[in-house]
Amino acid sequence: MNQQSIRNFAIIAHVDHGKSTLADRLLEITNTVPKEKMAEQFLDQNPISRERGITIKLAPVRMKYKVQDSTSEYILNLIDTPGHVDFSYEVSRTLAACEGAILLVDATQGIQAQTVAHYKEALKETLTLIPVINKIDLPNAQAEIVTKDLNSVFGFKKEEILYISAKNGENVTLLIDEIIKRIPPPSGKKEKPLRALIFDAVYDEFRGVVAYVKVVDGEIKKHDSIKFFQNNVTSEISDIGYFSPNLVSSDKLQTGEIGYVITGIKNIRQCRIGDTIITSQKSEEEVQALPGYQLPKPMVFFGMYPKNSNDFVLLKESLNKLILNDTALTYTDEYSSYLGSGFRVGFLGLLHAEIIKERLKQEFNLDILLTMPQVLYKKSFDSAQDKGKMLEPYMKLSVYTPKDSVGPVMNVCQGRLGELANMAYHDNYVVLSYDMPYSMFIRGLSNELKAASNGYASIDYELSTYKEANLTPLEVRVNDNPIDVLSETIYEEEASRVAREKALKLKNSLPRQQFRQVIQVLVAGNILAREEIPPFRKDVLQKMSGGDRRRKDKLLDAQKKGKSRMLSHAKISIPQEALLSMIENG
Repeated sequence: MNQQSIRNFAIIAHVDHGKSTLADRLLEITNTVPKEKMAEQFLDQNPISRERGITIKLAPVRMKYKVQDSTSEYILNLIDTPGHVDFSYEVSRTLAACEGAILLVDATQGIQAQTVAHYKEALKETLTLIPVINKIDLPNAQAEIVTKDLNSVFGFKKEEILYISAKNGENVTLLIDEIIKRIPPPSGKKEKPLRALIFDAVYDEFRGVVAYVKVVDGEIKKHDSIKFFQNNVTSEISDIGYFSPNLVSSDKLQTGEIGYVITGIKNIRQCRIGDTIITSQKSEEEVQALPGYQLPKPMVFFGMYPKNSNDFVLLKESLNKLILNDTALTYTDEYSSYLGSGFRVGFLGLLHAEIIKERLKQEFNLDILLTMPQVLYKKSFDSAQDKGKMLEPYMKLSVYTPKDSVGPVMNVCQGRLGELANMAYHDNYVVLSYDMPYSMFIRGLSNELKAASNGYASIDYELSTYKEANLTPLEVRVNDNPIDVLSETIYEEEASRVAREKALKLKNSLPRQQFRQVIQVLVAGNILAREEIPPFRKDVLQKMSGGDRRRKDKLLDAQKKGKSRMLSHAKISIPQEALLSMIENG
């Protein structure tokens, strides 16, 4: 294969700007997928991805295309990418395997948060970018305004910008021709020793680990003996090939090609994403490793418990299977006196947590309960005697909003402890930059910003540093028994309000019992809120029609002593429905 005929590119855009629809049209026009087999979001094989209408996993595919009035045939390797901020690490991995990218912008929405974030990632990789405005067929399309924004924000000239409709295929053929003209072929050397970048890996139950690779230098053949540079694991290739979009076997992958490698390795941790594949005959000193990736760090942690305690073993097995194809997911064992055995699970964000919960339900038929989310706090000590200071993660938050929503959006951000760092006005939108505690994300910041901007605001964030915070532990007790799953870390200035709200919510959630239930919310060991649920009380005077007052007092005293004994001996049992109501409603 002629290396000059290969084009490796990705489609990058904000969520719902039409990446998957454009990928569908490219597959259709290049006849990679027959029309009768074509379906919407063809590359999104995950049912949850199709159900939600968003891409949550990168998807590579090889397409063959002949330029009109020419005998030249080109190999187009496309990688479709996610657009949501939770999965931005997938985009950075994809771009490292490409020479160019299509920067897709919705003609009705214009530049959004992830458009800018992905543009910056592409610049880091020095990729050739093709700016494309999509959805020009819609009646509310604002192609001229979006063109001005692309020029003012990114510096693209008007003649560089393409105008398409991915839905009906308008100008998509022209886009393919421009991909061939503008995006350079791979620059690797065929005569050099093998170096292949692993940009993704999945686990197949029958074949083991399937590594997604780009051959940077040299070539790789079936039955070659290879070595994973970082882990120093040697193995023989049992199968090799490319994506069309299903796996298609071939004899070899040459310089610049994107494909898959199967070696029979069963442990996905031996095949690290970002690792370099070299031939086993070469040593680490002879071949220089390719720049890898920074592993994604989970920043939001939930307690995860099966609603049926008998499903604990199944939950552990299910998490182990999910981790094989999702390296960002982590878990450790955890025990709750009210929910039993469970796990402390780390996610990239709230959407990531929702998707994992849905996958556990759909793929493993598991009904689970997620406790209140927490971020990763740190403690710093100035000396051995020092009690330590609590540090919390901060983020650089960028909010893209229409001009008429600036006031309400600023009110939301300031109410969430945000410090305004910058404000930039563009033709039809404003970019607000804030330094803000990352914990605000798990406390409904995104929904509040959407409400304040009538649904138009979009956000991007980057974790910046840890800062000292006035944090304090909050504990909930019922009849002096601590309820561990309702404990959390809160800001000192919010302690009184949160304590009152939590006590009242728990009072409304708990059923009455034969004994009195006293709810206490403690902050730093001090009781800040108290509520009481009175017991059921039988009318012991019902059958008395008269008589001495002392007879009535005797019966009432006996009832009172019985309730007191019951309170001291009764086991506090909080129904799971009450806990679920408290956890889901905050």
